Amino acid sequence: MKKATLYVKTGCPWCTDALSYFKKKQIELNVVDVLINANKMNELIEISGQSKTPTLKNGDFVVADFDLNEFEEEIRKNPEEAEKLGLQNLLP
Repeated sequence: MKKATLYVKTGCPWCTDALSYFKKKQIELNVVDVLINANKMNELIEISGQSKTPTLKNGDFVVADFDLNEFEEEIRKNPEEAEKLGLQNLLP
């Protein structure tokens, strides 16, 4: 199974929070720093329509430019994605 991708930027406090959150939840991700790997910035813009981070992509599911509350809200709206990511505990 392919890992979800988390697009981040070095120095971004929301990205640091997201990385800590996923580590605590023991979710393995493909982490892409778009400042270090500049050609990935175009990929980020293509999949999300913007250049802000953190942005998570798992298949067709994309949560762009989120804080943790926004991310969890999107997961609750998408129970299939919660299960794919191993975040079923967030579901009502």
